[in-house]
Amino acid sequence: MSPKNNLNGFLVIDKPYDMGSTKVVSVLKHFFHPTKIGHAGTLDPLATGVLLIAFGKATRLIPYVMEGKKTYQFTVKWGVETDSDDLAGNEIATSNKMPQEDEMRAILPKFIGEIMQTPNAFSAIKVDGKRSYDLARAGKKVEMKSRFVTIYDLKLLKIRPDDATFEVVCSKGTYVRTLAHDIAHALGSVGVVTMLHRTVCLPFDLTQAIQLEDVQTEKINIDNLQLIPMETVLKDVLALSFSETEIKRLSQGQRLSWNKLEKTQAMVFDGIYCAKVGQKTLGLVKKEDSVIRPEFIWSNIK
Repeated sequence: MSPKNNLNGFLVIDKPYDMGSTKVVSVLKHFFHPTKIGHAGTLDPLATGVLLIAFGKATRLIPYVMEGKKTYQFTVKWGVETDSDDLAGNEIATSNKMPQEDEMRAILPKFIGEIMQTPNAFSAIKVDGKRSYDLARAGKKVEMKSRFVTIYDLKLLKIRPDDATFEVVCSKGTYVRTLAHDIAHALGSVGVVTMLHRTVCLPFDLTQAIQLEDVQTEKINIDNLQLIPMETVLKDVLALSFSETEIKRLSQGQRLSWNKLEKTQAMVFDGIYCAKVGQKTLGLVKKEDSVIRPEFIWSNIK
């Protein structure tokens, strides 16, 4: 068994087509042997683009990445609908209606803002402890609950006779295949997603991505692997300043009294803050009334 490598940080993979997110993790685990690894924001096997991988202690920060806005480009082919809303499903409906450009541009504003979605049964949502798509593929009836998601922007990028390509900026929990399904129905037609590409998962985007093929051919290896620092995901989180002694106490699980901190702090509300010594971010703390509690301190990382 190969020794484990103490890797801590993030890696952006441009996920290839027809590969599941967990398979990508397996490939990276095989080549880099990290002590711990995980991914943020599952992509369907038929989707491509930004897949964020967390190594080591960075896995603790995945929830903060999940909160960020996502940007996708997707193509909808008009006139056919499948039970999965993509090319992997079985055809369940057809239509002769081919939406026109003016119709599309007129309908898009209705999908911007907080909207209600009912995700497709062929999704990664858990139902009674099991993935919905596993139940659906087993032929079991799955009742999906509707929920609110936020669409920040929705644009029409390209039009062809039988399909159109869009770009959407959305909140976590948004199902783009469901959005495409709902747009098609609002246009009096049906549609299926033929291309789905994630370009942004804030604060990360495709400009930071590497190709999985470069790992598999060892063009990128353990010696030249460059991980994105953990604090990158916390750049928008307000910070509190501590001394090295206080950080040590926090790293040992001790609480600090707000009124006895060594450094003068601006008055802040209760909540989560970055813990800094000088300009260096060394963890996260939570302020509750007059107490500072450690959330996650990685002060031993140089």
